[in-house]
Amino acid sequence: MAILIIFLLGVGNFALHRAVMDSDHPLLGRMPWFVHLLGGRFTMVVEFLLLFAALMFAEQGNATGPIAYVVYSVLNSFSAWLILTDRV
Repeated sequence: MAILIIFLLGVGNFALHRAVMDSDHPLLGRMPWFVHLLGGRFTMVVEFLLLFAALMFAEQGNATGPIAYVVYSVLNSFSAWLILTDRV
């Protein structure tokens, strides 16, 4: 069950990440050079590595990774909401 929840959170995180990257928010222009490396795909790779690590922790039966990924997803959703609604 933890693997399914993490996977669904990962899909949501990828969708939010793409929406933020496509938003052309002025804040994105102030990010360091490595954020724009490979057309923004570098940050998608980091997103994937976080998801993969959380899935591996869940597969091993360790609860620390999935809990950390849920916290990350909540913070990621909040920051995406702030950016997409122009509150920042």
